[in-house]
Amino acid sequence: MLPTPCYLIDKSRLLPNMEKIAWLREQSGAKSLLALKCFATWSVFDFMSQYMDGTTSSSLYEVKLGREKFPGETHAYSVAYADDEIDEVLASSDKIIFNTIGQLTRFDAQSKNHTRGLRVNPGVSTSDFDLADPARPFSRLGEHNPEDIAKVMDQISGFMFHNNCENADFDRFDAMLGHIEQRFGFLIRDMKWISLGGGIHFTGEGYPLQKLADRLKRFSDENQVQVYLEPGEAAITKSATLEVSVLDTLHNGKNLAIVDSSIEAHMLDLLIYRQQAKVEPNEGDHEWMICGKSCLAGDIFGEFRFDKPLKAGDRLSIQDAAGYTMVKKNWFNGVKMPAIAVRELDGSVKVERSFGYDEFVAALS
Repeated sequence: MLPTPCYLIDKSRLLPNMEKIAWLREQSGAKSLLALKCFATWSVFDFMSQYMDGTTSSSLYEVKLGREKFPGETHAYSVAYADDEIDEVLASSDKIIFNTIGQLTRFDAQSKNHTRGLRVNPGVSTSDFDLADPARPFSRLGEHNPEDIAKVMDQISGFMFHNNCENADFDRFDAMLGHIEQRFGFLIRDMKWISLGGGIHFTGEGYPLQKLADRLKRFSDENQVQVYLEPGEAAITKSATLEVSVLDTLHNGKNLAIVDSSIEAHMLDLLIYRQQAKVEPNEGDHEWMICGKSCLAGDIFGEFRFDKPLKAGDRLSIQDAAGYTMVKKNWFNGVKMPAIAVRELDGSVKVERSFGYDEFVAALS
């Protein structure tokens, strides 16, 4: 039996996402790079690399991980590079994308023989959260003035537009891409490659993949560019669970169950965006609030329904525990960090990594 807490990645649930990504490349010509800021669990990189074209990063450590662990292209991006890391970033990447003209100019000498790009902020996005909106007022994420960008065209060969966020609406994506073409088309046509970033939820059930493929191919053909996508959540959605055990129960106006995990430490995005976890099938006559074991009063996974009362020793599976979850795990309260396990396509399960007191101590000094 698996230890708890434990992140369990199921390749049979990861596979459908990978197959859709590979199909989209075949139909549209668009290459897909795994966004490591969302998912960086390298135990399954060998599997994912059979369907994806490489990785894209947000930091020196991520680009190094992509180069070392994921076959294919390695794109480097960061909101800002430091002087003492730029050489290592260049050595670890095939392409480097600068966030601003200032950074492009600052590191022009070091990067002049590298394939270079610039992040462009189109001023529109799909984010429902101001916290995650790349086009929010006074955004630092990318250059926004076409006239300024035109002055450095001879220094770059590509652009990155990253303005989608959990966008499952093709028509909305289509409209925003039209806006990008209208405002920046005369610049795009002089580029060799364009990244349209991540946040396009094209592996979701019912998404019109053929429409997306046709639109991407038209964009590529009309502008004579290689298109890149940077799926994060789309690559790994619904592929992993957080396995937990009930430690104690009590009643304080509601039925409460305390588990051996914590949203603060193990599913931080739920806390940041004030969202409820997912438990399936979430049916039955018995309603329980699932609570984390940290001292944070709001450490609550959510309220769910079960077919019988919960008791100490029961096992629960928290769904969709891969994206922006495993990369954010931490040692808050010294709560035991979840192990990482992988279920192979044949059903066998292997614990890839466990974390103990030594790792807790090593995280600080």
